[in-house]
Amino acid sequence: MKKESSKSIEETISEHQQNKKLVSSELAELYANFQGDSVYSCVFEHFLEVVEDDEVRDFIEDVKSLSKKHLDHLEALFKQEGIPIPEAFGERDISREAPRLFSDIFMVFYTTEMARAAFSAYGSAIATSYRKDVVSYFEMCLQDTVETYKKGMTLLLAKGFDIMSPEIPYPDKVDFVEKESFISFLAGKSRPLLAVEIKHLQMNIYTNALGKALMLAFSQVASSDNLRKFFREGSQLADRQIRELSSFLLREDLPSPRVLDDQVTDSTTPPFSDKLMLSHASMANATGILNYGAALSKILRHDLHTQFMTLSAGIGKYANEGLNLMINNGWLEEPPTAADRKKLSESKSDRGN
Repeated sequence: MKKESSKSIEETISEHQQNKKLVSSELAELYANFQGDSVYSCVFEHFLEVVEDDEVRDFIEDVKSLSKKHLDHLEALFKQEGIPIPEAFGERDISREAPRLFSDIFMVFYTTEMARAAFSAYGSAIATSYRKDVVSYFEMCLQDTVETYKKGMTLLLAKGFDIMSPEIPYPDKVDFVEKESFISFLAGKSRPLLAVEIKHLQMNIYTNALGKALMLAFSQVASSDNLRKFFREGSQLADRQIRELSSFLLREDLPSPRVLDDQVTDSTTPPFSDKLMLSHASMANATGILNYGAALSKILRHDLHTQFMTLSAGIGKYANEGLNLMINNGWLEEPPTAADRKKLSESKSDRGN
């Protein structure tokens, strides 16, 4: 009886939503997902052109097929709704003759980190979607991401690349905080890092390590002087952030995650268009800011809190420079936007005259 009742409710909802337009939050997430998957699809295409390890190739082929599946679903949905399909990125943004820019290990790490970032993106999308078909689409994407992350982690460990957090002692009793110094930094002394603080320090170091390697690689191959300078600045910014965050771990005799500079080759031939690389940098900046926001909501020590706020501001400034470059080059595709009522009103007045 319960199954029949549940099915009846689902059918009723589907019938009710059949002609319901997408709302702003759904449009925003679907558009961002299309842009992101089109970038990743191009990156995976380059990986497949140059990958050497057979296991890594199989992994990249799997995630490439998932990106295509997502893009196909979105194109069908946009056509159904009468929405123009975004230009985004495709074959014109890839140079298939370009030599490898990254090692095989980097390819796996990159893909695994992209999956980690997608967890929060798809979770947010599901939480702000209402139409049954849209919710189902993002559920599918989330499940695909879980499988990608699991395969990526397994492959990294199998290849000897350990990205696990350090071990700390188990608690031996239940206790409660009694002093305000638990969250303060007094007289140059502070309590040991909490497990959750170690987690966010490590996650953000890895995010910056990936960002640094990407910006380093892009600075080698970008065709524009302005872009090469911008990417070099991004690599230097990520390096400073890695050092700042790592210092908290090292003071506690905890290991700091490794950087990935040695996983970038010495190639100066661009596998991607300048437009794609700049857009990818903007996506990386957005992920960095999102990760810092998550850290700020969880960490308790004041000195850590202040440091994360300072570092987030640094990424924000750099991200704004990237957006200006995209606008100046005519590369920023305008996302779905609310109606400009004032402009519509003025145009109506002009027609009346």
